[in-house]
Amino acid sequence: MGPMRLADSMARLGSESAFEVLAKAKAVEAAGKHVVHLEIGEPDFATPANVVEAGIEALQSGATHYTPAAGIPELREAIAADAGRRRGIEVRPSEVVVTPGAKPIMFFGLMALANPGDEVVYPDPGFPIYQSVISFLGAKSVPIPLRETSDFVFDLDLLRSAVGPRTRLIVLNSPQNPTGGVLDRSAIEDVAELAQRYDCWVLSDEIYSRILYEGEHVSIASLPGMRERTIVLDGFSKTYAMTGWRLGYGIMPALLADQIAKLAVNSVSCTASFTQHAGIAALQGSQQPVDDMVAEFRARRSLVVEGLNAISGITCRWPKGAFYAFPNITGLGLTSSALADRLLLDHGVATLSGSSFGAAGEGYLRLSYATSRENLQEALRRIGTAAAELTR
Repeated sequence: MGPMRLADSMARLGSESAFEVLAKAKAVEAAGKHVVHLEIGEPDFATPANVVEAGIEALQSGATHYTPAAGIPELREAIAADAGRRRGIEVRPSEVVVTPGAKPIMFFGLMALANPGDEVVYPDPGFPIYQSVISFLGAKSVPIPLRETSDFVFDLDLLRSAVGPRTRLIVLNSPQNPTGGVLDRSAIEDVAELAQRYDCWVLSDEIYSRILYEGEHVSIASLPGMRERTIVLDGFSKTYAMTGWRLGYGIMPALLADQIAKLAVNSVSCTASFTQHAGIAALQGSQQPVDDMVAEFRARRSLVVEGLNAISGITCRWPKGAFYAFPNITGLGLTSSALADRLLLDHGVATLSGSSFGAAGEGYLRLSYATSRENLQEALRRIGTAAAELTR
């Protein structure tokens, strides 16, 4: 048998560096070295007890079979009520599609809307799966650099120069991974104006919408003329510490929701039934665990940002949302990937290079502070040692 022959599209499909670095860090640990994990974007909190109990009860009650591809009616109703209230819009259950994690909404949305050659605008640095899926589908990637001087939000002039008649879709992410930047109402209004002028769609990734430290969360779907051209992506992984439950959803016009459900039928069939019942409990139960988690993230943010800014050769802006710091490391004289490798192999700190989120991320690292304060303090000590070696 000759060399394996894959479809040409596989060469255009990327990966998510967080999982690659996690595997590398585990190998370092297996060799006997202690590693502080700042690479993976996963809350270190337990899933709220009422959610776990609801999942167990659902299993014991027989919720172990197929469900409708778009989700069970009870969860779609709960999502419509909760999302509509938080975003100030009317959402009907027919406009909700439940998926195993939020990534399928990203994949299915792009698959349903972008033809080969269509242009898709997205943030750089940004979640790497955006560019990966765009390229995989044969669409044209149009990255918009997010600059530190602009607080890591879209530069309006750059955005205006990138959006045009061939633009099929604009990807937003606020609060943003990896920078922690947040788009204010004015910036959202600018994007909405462009989307309507050029008759294009918006995929609004709002997975971190509840993890916000300052300002307000503004969903572009709440602006006039945008409900009919917006896919809101959200889920339970970050807000309710449910990463392993695989439960996400999209909100979109009902006609598109029908098509997204058809893609689900052809790929994942449906989302696990007991997981969906747990999701109902998450939305309808006490939100105190969410508030407590965000309060702890706020305290960790202060610890990390102040600690990084005290290290010679490193500067760090204050993230406004999510749970990532994105420090500028150009003063240390190494590329992002070289410094990330050095921190892991020599000092036992797993981070992600900014360049793994796009070319505009060079010169930065992404640090997840979704770990204990003790771990963060130890990581800062080790990073300080590494920086001292490079600047002495």
